[in-house]
Amino acid sequence: MHEKKIVTVVGARPQFIKAAMVSKTLRIHNNEILLHTGQHYDYNMSKLFFEEMEIPEPDYNLGISGGSHARMTGEMMIAIEEVLLKEKPDGVLVYGDTNSTLAGALSATKLHIPVYHVEAGTRTHCRTNPEEINRICTDHISSVLFACTDLNMKELINEGLEKSSIISGDLMFDAYCHYSGYKRISDLQFPKLSGGYTSVNEDEYYYLTCHREENTKDDDCLLNILKAMNSLSYNTIYPVHPRNKERAERLVRENRLERIILIEPVGYIESLALLNGCKAVVTDSGGLQREAFFAEKKCVTVLNFAVWPETLVDGRNSLASPENIVDRLFEKQKINKGYLPFGDGKASVKIVDEINRFEL
Repeated sequence: MHEKKIVTVVGARPQFIKAAMVSKTLRIHNNEILLHTGQHYDYNMSKLFFEEMEIPEPDYNLGISGGSHARMTGEMMIAIEEVLLKEKPDGVLVYGDTNSTLAGALSATKLHIPVYHVEAGTRTHCRTNPEEINRICTDHISSVLFACTDLNMKELINEGLEKSSIISGDLMFDAYCHYSGYKRISDLQFPKLSGGYTSVNEDEYYYLTCHREENTKDDDCLLNILKAMNSLSYNTIYPVHPRNKERAERLVRENRLERIILIEPVGYIESLALLNGCKAVVTDSGGLQREAFFAEKKCVTVLNFAVWPETLVDGRNSLASPENIVDRLFEKQKINKGYLPFGDGKASVKIVDEINRFEL
């Protein structure tokens, strides 16, 4: 087995988590070049993840963020192409469904460099969702497709991609198994947006994340979610995405939503502590849906389409509109210990083994 040079493209928080698991294994017998597009530019949304998860420092940081989807993707492609022409890698590794993912895959494919796509086959069947377009395009130009679940694999088979597809399991489960328990909620204080710090007691708060355009595009969308959470008997901890900061602070202040505690974005290990200590989760994040499933926490997803249908069983996770969040939260869940759709926590080993085996 000869050493391969692999360029890994990351740009957003979920990709940092997955890269943390794969890089450790990939670098045993290979030369990995880590390229950070800069899509998530805020310290707590980028650099903190690299530090706390001991991800190697990026070899390249493109610093590309903001702007329209087309502008961002185009600028990334130009910059990534320059890196690939310089490094001449044996392959390019991309994760998930962001603009960084698509830009990395397109740049590599046009230079006839193999592309490895982790988290392939995820489908919402909602073409107005920009991530859906990124997923579909990346899958259809990649050399090797790593599906997290049987359902993802079925989607790939339906699209004629079976020969290049492999079920690897989910790297998010690898990461949860590895990092969960690093910190307990009782050991932490969180910086509030309004200043000062807050702490919380286990099982005495709800954990909310809300960042998708569908839920934050105007005041009414976000306010309805916040009002639902404010009606509950316990406080809600809400780490706020930088682009939603002004709106969230204003809505909480103007509507006197005293049970909503707005905090600065948190790192991955702090997020796991919030997850493991909460009463239940309300989110629009595909990653946190799965983590809630791993942690056996009741989850309500504020979307009208399923990102991870595997979690929508036995009341474990429920889709909701802002109007029925509370009703869904109080539906009981049933835990089936034998139901393990996301693999055995060893996805990183399977992915690296396949990368090492692959030949054009």
